[in-house]
Amino acid sequence: MLWESIRMSWENIITNKLRSFLTMLGIVIGVASIIALITIVQGATNSISQQVTTLGANKITVNAMGTPLKQGLNEEDMKNISKIENIKGLSPTVSTKTNIVYQDEIKEDVTVQGKNEVYFQSNTSMLQSGRSINILDIQSKNQVAVIGQDIVTALFYGVNPLGKNLIINGTAYKIIGTLAPSSGFSATSNNETVVIPYTTALRSLGVKSITALDIYLVDTTMADDTVLDIKGILNAAFNYKDNAYSVFNMGDIIASFQSMMSMMSLLLGGIAAISLVVGGIGIMNMMLVSITERTTEIGLRKALGATPNRIQAQFLIESIFLSIFGGLIGLILGSLIAYIASTLIGVAYSMQISTIFLAVGFSAVVGIIFGYMPARRASRLNPIDALRSL
Repeated sequence: MLWESIRMSWENIITNKLRSFLTMLGIVIGVASIIALITIVQGATNSISQQVTTLGANKITVNAMGTPLKQGLNEEDMKNISKIENIKGLSPTVSTKTNIVYQDEIKEDVTVQGKNEVYFQSNTSMLQSGRSINILDIQSKNQVAVIGQDIVTALFYGVNPLGKNLIINGTAYKIIGTLAPSSGFSATSNNETVVIPYTTALRSLGVKSITALDIYLVDTTMADDTVLDIKGILNAAFNYKDNAYSVFNMGDIIASFQSMMSMMSLLLGGIAAISLVVGGIGIMNMMLVSITERTTEIGLRKALGATPNRIQAQFLIESIFLSIFGGLIGLILGSLIAYIASTLIGVAYSMQISTIFLAVGFSAVVGIIFGYMPARRASRLNPIDALRSL
C-alpha cells in the first residue's frame, strides 16, 4: 500500500514537470543559499582562524608606551619578567622605519624590526629560506638580516639574496634568510619587513628602548595568574603610572574571535533559512492548487474504497519528494557556488557534513510541515462533493 502511494506520487510529479519544478524552486534557492553562505563563511573563518592562531594562544603581548621618565622596557625589566613561573620565553620587539639600499636600488620607509631567537623558535613557519637569528647574533650584536618577500621581489628579483649585503640606515647587514610570504588574511604582514637582532637595533637604529614584548607561556591554563604577575612587575617598573603599558592575553582574543565568527555563521544560516520557509509556503500553495485540480480523482478513489489515511499519505509523500529533490538540487548548486566563490576570494573550500545534513534535513522537514495541511485537507474531502464536478 505504501509503495502504491509512492508510485502515484512520483507519477504525478513526473506528469506535471513544470509545476513540480516551480514548486521546488523555492527549496532549491533556500538550500543553495544555506550551503553557499555557510560554506563560504566557514572557509573564510578557517583561513582567518589559522592566521589568528599563529599569533599564539600561548602568548601574552605587552605594549610599553612608557612615561616621560621611562620610555619603554629595558634589559632589567625583561630579566625580572623572565623569572616569573610559567614563562617559557620572551621575544622583544624594537621597530622603526627607514630606507634600505641594495646596490643602486633604494626602497623607502621599510619597517625594520629587532627580534631575538625566541621569535623564530616560537614561529617555526616564519622562515622561507636560509637561517633565522640565533642567540649568538643577539649576544654579539651581529649585523645580519632576514627580509620579507616584497623586498626580495623589489631588490633581488631573479637573484638569490642570501649572503648579499643590504644597507640599512647607512650600515651594511648580511642577509641570512628570507621570511615566508604572509597571506591576505594575515593579521600582520611581514612581506615588507626586515628583521635584525634586537640588540643590534638598539645600538644602530637610534631606538633606545623596547616598546613591545611577546611572552610565551608553558601552561595556558595559568595565563590569568601570569598576567597578574607581569602587571605587578610593570607597575613597579613604571612607578604605578596609568596608561604606561597594556597587556593582551592572546588566548582570550582568539577565543572571542572564534565565538564571534560562529555567531556570524549562525546568523547568515538563519537569514538563508528564511528562503526555505518561503519555499515551504510555495509547496503548500502548489499542493493546495493540486488538490483543487484533482478533486474528482480524490472523490473517485474514495468511492472505490481508498481510506483518508492513504489519500493523506499520497499527498504528504508527494510534498516530501518535492522538498528532498529540491534540497538535493540546491545542495549541488550551493556547493558549486561556494567552490567558485571560495576560489575567487582565495579561501579554502570547506564543506562540512553537518551543513549538508542541516540543509537537506531542513528541506525534508519543510516538506512534512507545509505538506501536512494540504494532505489532511485532501483526506477530508467528501466523496459526494468531490464527484459533483463530474
